[in-house]
Amino acid sequence: MRCCRMLAPLLVLIAACTQPSTLSQSGQETNHAEVSALSVAPPDLTSAVDPEQALFTYVDARAQALASREYEPPPQILPAALTALTYEQYRAIQFRQEMSLWQDERRFTVQVLHPGFLYTELVEIHLVQDTDVERLPFMQARYRYVGPAAPVADQITGDIGHAGFRVYYPRGGPDNREEVAVFLGASYFRLVGHQQVHGLSARGLAVDAGLDSGEEFPVFRTFWLIQPDPEATQLTFFALLDSPSVTGAYRFDLDPARHTTLTVDAHLYARHDVTKLGVAPMSSMFLYGPNRLPAFDDFRPQVHDSDGVLMHTARDEWIWRPLNNGPGLRITSLRDDTPQGFGLVQRERQFASYLDLEARYHQRPSYWVEVGEGAWGRGGVELLAIPTNSEFNDNIATYWVPDAPFNAGDMRQYQYRLRTFDSCLATQTLAHVIRTRIGWDALPHQHEPPPRSQRRFIVDFAGEVMPGLDPIPTSAVHAVLDSSTGQTTDPIVQRLPDGQSWRVSFVLSPAGDQPADMRLYLTEADRRVSETWNYVWYPDHIN
Repeated sequence: MRCCRMLAPLLVLIAACTQPSTLSQSGQETNHAEVSALSVAPPDLTSAVDPEQALFTYVDARAQALASREYEPPPQILPAALTALTYEQYRAIQFRQEMSLWQDERRFTVQVLHPGFLYTELVEIHLVQDTDVERLPFMQARYRYVGPAAPVADQITGDIGHAGFRVYYPRGGPDNREEVAVFLGASYFRLVGHQQVHGLSARGLAVDAGLDSGEEFPVFRTFWLIQPDPEATQLTFFALLDSPSVTGAYRFDLDPARHTTLTVDAHLYARHDVTKLGVAPMSSMFLYGPNRLPAFDDFRPQVHDSDGVLMHTARDEWIWRPLNNGPGLRITSLRDDTPQGFGLVQRERQFASYLDLEARYHQRPSYWVEVGEGAWGRGGVELLAIPTNSEFNDNIATYWVPDAPFNAGDMRQYQYRLRTFDSCLATQTLAHVIRTRIGWDALPHQHEPPPRSQRRFIVDFAGEVMPGLDPIPTSAVHAVLDSSTGQTTDPIVQRLPDGQSWRVSFVLSPAGDQPADMRLYLTEADRRVSETWNYVWYPDHIN
C-alpha cells in the first residue's frame, strides 16, 4: 500500500498507512504471513543446540518465504467501536499494571497495547520461555475502560489482537520502573533514556521516502518476546516485517542502561525492485529554532524534538548539519562509504531555550546509529525536511540510502546499534557547534544597506578541546570555510567572553536563487580542533 509522500504527525501517518487485521472474525489466528509461509515448518526447539538461534532462523525463513510470494494485505476485522474511538476515549483505556508480563518475576516487564483509535494495525505477540513458544491472546481483563471509554468495553468480544507493546525496566531501583521502549504502529518504535521524555521515533525500515510515487510503510506483523532471566539486564525479541516490496527478519537486543541501547540485526528480502531503501530511519519534528523565518507568534523561543543531524564519516570527520523549517520539501545527502555512525540530535538542552513545562523539549532524547556489519557500502545519510506550521507534524526524517540497487530476489543484512544520548557523544572529542545564528547583513539605519539576500552567519563552537586553546592568541585559530555557490566574505574568529568557546562570523552573498552548501571548521597549528559545521542556505527562506 502506498501513502502520500509527506510525513504527517506520527498518529495521522500511521492511520493513513493502516493495513487490516491479522485475525479472523472468530478471533483465531489466520495471519496472512502464516498462511503464505506454511512451507516453513516451526522449529523443534527442544532438540536445538541453541533454541534462540533456531527460532531466529525460523523467523528469517518466514521472511524469505514471504518475499517469494505476492503481498497479501490482512483482512480488517476490528469492531467499529474501536476504529471510531476518539483520542480522549483511547487515552481512557488504561492498562492494569498488575497484569504486566513478568510482573514481580523479572527486572523487565511488558505491557501490551490496546488496539483502536488510529492503531488498527494488529500484531501477533508470542512469548518464548526456554523451548516453549505460545501466542499471547488479547484479554480484556488487562485493561480498565474508564470515563469516555466505558461504553466501549461491552462491544469488544473475542481475541482481537494487540497494537504493540511497551517495555519497562527498574533503572531507578526495584520499585521505580521506567518506560524504556515502545513498539507501536507500522514499524515505528521509540527509545527513551534515563530522565528523558519521548520525542523522535525510529523505524524498522523506510521505502521510497520523499519520492513522488509515494512512500511505502513496512509493518512489523509478528513479535517473539524471549523471557529473560530474573536478573537479566538485556531483553531479546524478534520481529517479522512485511510490506508490498520488502520483507524482513529482525533481531533486537535491548539494553536499558542510563542511555537505552537497541542492537539490531536486520535481514531484508526484496519482493519487488525498491527505488530507494532507507536503513535505520528516524523521524522527528523541527518547527523553529532561533532563526525563525517566518516568525511564529509563540512565547517559546524554540520548538523542536531535534535540532541537527550528526554524522561520523569513515575518514573520522564529524559533521553537524543544523535543521531548519523553510518553504518547500528539501532532500539532501551526506555522502560516504560505510560511515561510522549518524543520528538526529537534540543538542540544545537548557529549559530556558524552550520555556515549555508540558512538552519538556529540553529532555527529548537524541538517537545515534553506530554502524556495524552488513551491506552498507557507498551511499549517503539522507535528510528529508518538509515545511510545517505545527509541532504535531513529524516533518524531519533521516536514514542511510545505499547506492547499490535492491531488486526483486535480493537479500541484504544490516547490523547496527541504536542508542539514546543527550547533547554530545562521549566518543566525540572535538569541539562542537553550540549556536548558529543568521540575519540580514545590514547596520542599523544604514544609508545604502545591502540586499536582504546578503546574510550574516554566526557559528559558535565549544567543547573539551577548546579550553586547551586558552593560552593561544586568537590569531592562531583559523576558520576553514567554503561554499558550493555564492561568495563568502569577511570571516572573523573571536574568543567569546566565557573564555571557553569561539565564534566565527562571515557574510554570504548568494548566487541568485541557488542554494549554498557551506562547510566550516576550526584549526590551530594545522590541526583540526572542531567538528565540521555544514549548512545549506536557501535564499527563499527569507521570502
